[in-house]
Order: sequence, then structure tokens, then C-alpha cells
Amino acid sequence: MEITLTGADSVAWGGWAPEKAAEFLREERISLRTFSETLRTLYPLPDLQERLIRELSAYQDPPSPESTLRKVRNWLTDRHIPTDREELFRIGFALKLPESGVNRLLGQCTGCGIHYRDGRDAVYAWFLRAMRPYPEARDFFAALPPIPLPDAPLPPGAGTDVTHDLQRLFLAPASPEELRTLYLAKRELFGSLHMRAYRYLDQYMKVLQKPVTATGGSGETPYSVEEVTDLYLKMGMPRSRPRRELTVTQKLIKHNWPNPTYLKNICARKEDVPRKLLLLLYVVTENVVDSGYSELDEPYISASERFEEHWWTLNAILNDCGMPALDPRDPTDWLTLYALSSDDQPMSERMAKVIEKLFSR
Repeated sequence: MEITLTGADSVAWGGWAPEKAAEFLREERISLRTFSETLRTLYPLPDLQERLIRELSAYQDPPSPESTLRKVRNWLTDRHIPTDREELFRIGFALKLPESGVNRLLGQCTGCGIHYRDGRDAVYAWFLRAMRPYPEARDFFAALPPIPLPDAPLPPGAGTDVTHDLQRLFLAPASPEELRTLYLAKRELFGSLHMRAYRYLDQYMKVLQKPVTATGGSGETPYSVEEVTDLYLKMGMPRSRPRRELTVTQKLIKHNWPNPTYLKNICARKEDVPRKLLLLLYVVTENVVDSGYSELDEPYISASERFEEHWWTLNAILNDCGMPALDPRDPTDWLTLYALSSDDQPMSERMAKVIEKLFSR
């Protein structure tokens, strides 16, 4: 995997002190990747606004071009970013984007790309590939029977890679009739939670709840979720700072930072595993989930090699979970890359020092 990114030299190899990194973020010197920029990249023609207004209005019953105009203008001036997945699919259909383009939009705006274990996503992806219109896809999915027990444990024999298996299977149908037959046959496998992300979550939580002691064993009493949050994930992030006092960069980093209640709901599978949590768990554990040998611990591994290996590994985990790769034009991702570049201190300590300086009054 080739590693190239704007500002790489500033975060790689541990070159900046935490104070300088915090100053870089506080002064918003990152060129943030905007929604409008991504739209214009995916659809570079001059009629972007007119096409969105025309197509999205036609999807409504009755059409409402005035309200659609306001909405589209807000998107194209980045006053508002859509986070509703149905809305993002509508945008993709309106612009006749390929499956990969819609996947990119979903990833940027929601943290997760097309989720092929989600029935709607799998069906909409098929209609995107077939270049059929959104109303047909919407009506087709609405006529399907609901999932009987969403996010119940997968049936025996389902395999360990259900999402990717479903993605491959749904490439086969050549008609809506074949698509419906396949959907009904695989209905019990569908769900909204990202099962691969939960596997990584479970691995990391086991490490944090029963850390290895200096003697090589683990403590008798596992840490609770609340203790894990306070000991490892809080990192000095202020809990009650008014949003009006925060810069855009600070808001983006603080948004959905895990607290005990949020993490308990995720561990109980009441909420999905968010991308930000996976990033933080990787930093806190440094992806050490067992006591096996790691070449990264060898003294002949340079700081740059260690950084690139962590970067590659974390991107591979994100890709495995259907989430977008690290983007240095995203403040949380930039902060994560800065932590990964640590050479002489724990990654979490390096991240915490930046957070402390960034949010100090």
C-alpha cells in the first residue's frame, strides 16, 4: 500500500511536539475535506446544483423544488452535511454515481460505507450497479418482507465473513426477480450491526478489561466498562465544554467521543461500533491483542517503518469493517496519525497530551 498524504511530513516520524500539534489543530490549518468538494469530485459537470434539485424534487410526492433548492444550496456551501443514509443514497442515484462513489459519500458522512449485511444497502447497491432509478429501488425494497429478527445472533453455519459473502452473492442476480429470490433466501443473515467491527471491539476490550500485569498474569477482577472508559479512553477530553466555545476542528474531534453510557450500549449491541471508537481502541492497545512475537518491537525497525506498518494495519482493519481509510484532512484521523507516529512513548499518552493542549482554555 503506497502511503502518501498532505501533511505527512508533519506527523510522521514523531517530528512535532504535542504543543505544536495542538497549535496546528487549534488554528485549523488542516484543509478539511468538505462535502461539496467530494460531490464536485464525483460529479465534475457544471450542472451539479441543477441536477440535484431536479432529480431530488422528482423523488418527492408531491415535488417540492423550493425546499430542495434550499437543501442543495446548504450542501454545496457546506452549511449542512447530510448524515441520513437514505438521503445519501438518493444523492447517489440522482447523480448516477457508481457504487464506489456512493460508498465514498456514505463513508465520509456517516463513517461507514455501503453495508452489505444491511438489506436496504445490499438492494440499493444492486440497483446502482444496474443503473436503475431510485424510485424503482425504493419501491422494490419497500415491498420486501421485513427482517424477522434484526441483529439476532447469526444462525449456525453462517460462516465468519457473512458481510463479504453477501456482497459477492448479490453480484449474481441479473434481474429484480432474481434479486428478490436471493434476498428472501438470505433474509436471516441481514442486520444493521457491523459484525467485523464487533470482533475487533471484543478483542480490544478483553485486553483493556483484563490487562497483563508485570508478572505476566492478569488481574483477578476485570475492569468495568466505566473503568475502561476513565482509565484508557477519556484522555483528558472535556465532557461539558459548551459547543459555542469550540472551533470547528475541536467540535469534529470531540463529536461522539466515547463516554461510559455510550460504550456500555455499544458493548451490549444496542448501538453499532463507530469508526472513531475503533481508532481510539487501536491507539490505546497499539493493536497488541496477545503476547505473541511482533517484529515491530525489534530495535532494527526504524520509527518510519513502525509508523507505516501501523498505518497500513489500521487501514486494513477499517477496510475489513467497511469503513473509510485514514484521511489526514479529517481532524480525528490526523490526530490518530500523529499518535501512530510515536516512537518513545505510548501512543495514547501522545494523543492525550495533544488533547490536553488543544482544549485548554
